[in-house]
Amino acid sequence: ATDFPALQALAGEDEFDRLGRAYIDAHPSSHFSLRWFARQLERFLRETPPHREHPELAELAAFEWAMTLVFDAPDRALLTVEDMAAIPAESWADLRLAPHPAVQRLDLHWNVPVFWKAVDQDQEPEALHRSEVPIAWVLWRQELKTYFRSLAVDEAYALDALRTGRAFAEICQGLCEWVDETHVAVHAAGLLKRWILDGLIHKIAV
Repeated sequence: ATDFPALQALAGEDEFDRLGRAYIDAHPSSHFSLRWFARQLERFLRETPPHREHPELAELAAFEWAMTLVFDAPDRALLTVEDMAAIPAESWADLRLAPHPAVQRLDLHWNVPVFWKAVDQDQEPEALHRSEVPIAWVLWRQELKTYFRSLAVDEAYALDALRTGRAFAEICQGLCEWVDETHVAVHAAGLLKRWILDGLIHKIAV
């Protein structure tokens, strides 16, 4: 209930107790720390009847687990705009960047982040609804506060490409699916600046 307050609110206390006990039976603890006990809850809800008939439960569990991972991630130094300004222009094509370890990415059909925010703020949450196409979300931390926001499809692609080690030139090439080639480098640089200001980037990966 501490780790999944929105899931408890959505399922109701009695059903939350039942699914929690069923999860305990299905996944006995294999780690000395209680911290990691719920790491398979999303999969359990997605695959196990009757919970798999309600995919919003699994997505909400995934979101709340990601929030926990964000909060517990180790601290790391952050790249600054000044750091980027010091990089020679001829080096940008091969530039690779490492995200901060707190950064998490999710693709969600249900508006569970909005539901979670309402529960967190002790407000009446709106009814959950499903999008025909998944919405990309990024979650991260600044100091001791967690943040999340939705991403446009081009930004989601670029951030995922960065996280898999793609070079700046490769990211620009991929962004050409959504952005005109003559403007793509400026567009990518704008995305990168926002990520740096948000605290998503740890360092230049050499």
